Amino acid sequence: MHLRGLLIALPFTLWIGAQDQPPNPAAPLPAAPSEPVKDAVARPAAPNPDEFVVPTGTKVPLSMINSVSTKTASEGDRIYLETVFPILANGRVAIPPGSYVAGTVTEIKRPGRVKGRGELYVRFDSLTLPNGVTRDFRARVGSLDGRASETLDKNEGKIKSEGNKAGDVKTVGESAGAGATVGGLAGAAAGRAGLGAGIGAAAGATAGLVGVLLSRGPEAVLAKGTTMEMVLDRPLQFNLTELDFSNSMNSSHPSDGPGPLPSKKSSSYPNHHYPL
Repeated sequence: MHLRGLLIALPFTLWIGAQDQPPNPAAPLPAAPSEPVKDAVARPAAPNPDEFVVPTGTKVPLSMINSVSTKTASEGDRIYLETVFPILANGRVAIPPGSYVAGTVTEIKRPGRVKGRGELYVRFDSLTLPNGVTRDFRARVGSLDGRASETLDKNEGKIKSEGNKAGDVKTVGESAGAGATVGGLAGAAAGRAGLGAGIGAAAGATAGLVGVLLSRGPEAVLAKGTTMEMVLDRPLQFNLTELDFSNSMNSSHPSDGPGPLPSKKSSSYPNHHYPL
């Protein structure tokens, strides 16, 4: 009986001893569930091949369709222009020649009678492609035709007329010369030709100066055919469908033909079929 009891108790004792032993520190721990590894740097999204962006700051050459002058224009009057050179986006023509731009005269200042120049403030409002797709913006004038007599103040965005100091001096001088001639003839008839010429010259100069004071200086004019650059104030985004010009109406280029500035007439573009 004692032997049988020992044989029965031995396995139970060994099992109790195994339970009391501390865990082996060298034993490997169970592996934690795997987690997805995150990229250290976020990858930029791939560009959409069907989207075309003309970035902010792009300069778009334009030609005036109508004429604007400080003599006749008022604040709020509209100006109309057309593009004269293709603008590309991702290797594709996004703004073809013959696209239309509408703008607004935001401020007018007529030249003074004694000093000052005529001033025009112009803002560009919208672009219409030949297929009718339209974009709105608030663009500004970036540069003006170098052959124009007007000048552009880029800091304030105003177009100034030229000064007329040389013309004023010429007017006074011509009046003085005419007065001297008349005075000289009158003095010769009276036997005092020199005195008459001096008095006549002074009177003529005075008359010329009065004429200058009563007349205004040159007006600021943006004539038909004047070229300038529009600077975009925001990106213009188009999709592939919006740049399909296959069914667009042919541009008649209304700026072609005689105008106040024939030397500035925009170039004529034949009808192009731009790639799809």
